[in-house]
Amino acid sequence: MPVQHEVSSKGVNMRKLHRSTFGTRSTRRRGFSPLVLIGVLVTVVIALAVGGVFFLLPRLASHAAGAVNGDCTLIVPAHPLSSAGLATPYQLLATNPDNGPCNEANPDQSAFVQAAILDTATGKVSIYEPLVIDKGTRPAEPPVAPQLTATSVVGVWFGFNGNNLTLRGSRGSLQEGNCVNGLAGSVFGQFAYCNAPDFFRAANRAIAAGLLTPPALGIAKDGLPCPTVRDFSVVDQDQSDNVQTQYLATPDGRTAQFSATNQQNLPDATVLANPSDNALLSNFIDPALGCQSWQAPDLVNSGNMVPALPLDELQAATNQRAPIALVPLTDPMTLIADGNQTVQSLAKTNLYRQGVDQMPANDRQQASGTSYCRNLVRTGLPRLAMDKQLTINATTPNAAMANSLFTFLAMRFQASYMNLNCQQLLGQPNPVHTQTDANGVVIAATINDTTGGNPGLACSVNGTVLVGCAGTTTINGQTCTFAFDNRTRQVNIQCGTTAR
Repeated sequence: MPVQHEVSSKGVNMRKLHRSTFGTRSTRRRGFSPLVLIGVLVTVVIALAVGGVFFLLPRLASHAAGAVNGDCTLIVPAHPLSSAGLATPYQLLATNPDNGPCNEANPDQSAFVQAAILDTATGKVSIYEPLVIDKGTRPAEPPVAPQLTATSVVGVWFGFNGNNLTLRGSRGSLQEGNCVNGLAGSVFGQFAYCNAPDFFRAANRAIAAGLLTPPALGIAKDGLPCPTVRDFSVVDQDQSDNVQTQYLATPDGRTAQFSATNQQNLPDATVLANPSDNALLSNFIDPALGCQSWQAPDLVNSGNMVPALPLDELQAATNQRAPIALVPLTDPMTLIADGNQTVQSLAKTNLYRQGVDQMPANDRQQASGTSYCRNLVRTGLPRLAMDKQLTINATTPNAAMANSLFTFLAMRFQASYMNLNCQQLLGQPNPVHTQTDANGVVIAATINDTTGGNPGLACSVNGTVLVGCAGTTTINGQTCTFAFDNRTRQVNIQCGTTAR
């Protein structure tokens, strides 16, 4: 049976400020590392310029005077997996009106919906973005209704720019849609899904039958397989959350689906977005490494090809090589409140994994936060350092926070290491240190070898020179050897048969 909850989580209100992509959260809970508070300072406002479109990302919504209400409720329309239900706008309102209103056009509170439609007869996948509006308002433009067939299977995923998004039913819609918001009174936070396990089961059957084929990853410019959303060089403290959906917001606060037609009809509209690890990968990391994400036709925007969370997860499940990043027990979205403390929950972790096509953990060891941290350091960090030559001049996702893709990723790793409590779990200080200018923009990052030269862990980045890196590690299933050359002051890296 699906799990439906209509209450916000208590004590697990971790705001992801630069989205997973951009991944740090503030927190109001007790019993978590005080270093989390440092991560709060990492992000305030993010504006992304991708393909000429500016994405308005959430600002800091802490407890300062005038802070917006970070806990909102989304009313799921009747028959949410049908054509009519998909075309019926979801309605946003405050979970507790005493804390202030919730407005979809406010980028601190915007909620997003992404649907994938699989035709099981043909194996064709299409993407559709149901609209979100404020309760009691009307869309700026009427939504486009998708065409479904008797063999269509629909999955729906949610993202949120605030703290806790609570799903509320409309005429039994939560049950009919197999909607999952969290576990036993504790919502995930910014993530939820409807019918995702059924969609993934149908998709995996289509893959096994040869009707649906996730594209191969290809080889990146660094000579390794292109990364996926389950690559430790891509994930952060809460992987596989949020979606790539965009909406248009008019000056009077109404919203419309994102399409070329609606942009033409609403010339004064701005673009709202819910960036994620997925957006970071497809819009920034992939271009820098010479890779391409899996895309499918967008039924809202005349079949324009777009990436989507379910496509990313299916491709990762098919192609990601060990070590594979799966949601750990320490993911802030899978923690639950126990009095004044937060505790790990295997049940909630597995419930989250079901929504993103990940294997459930049979025991706590299979979802170990310690193992997750260790792989971040042993696998994610070396590739981050190795790819500096490709990312140092690549577009930053946020020029107000970091001056390049490299410094942005280093800043993000630094915050994730803190917020996952890796220092305590591994007994190692944070291996990443950042340098900022007078405006607080990260302009340099040093990746320190905190292991005393122990092979296979971290390298040091000092300016443009990699120092102190020696030994072997496994990256995307390939064994990579690192050897520092004292003569050239460079690190020679060989993965498989390819040397750099």
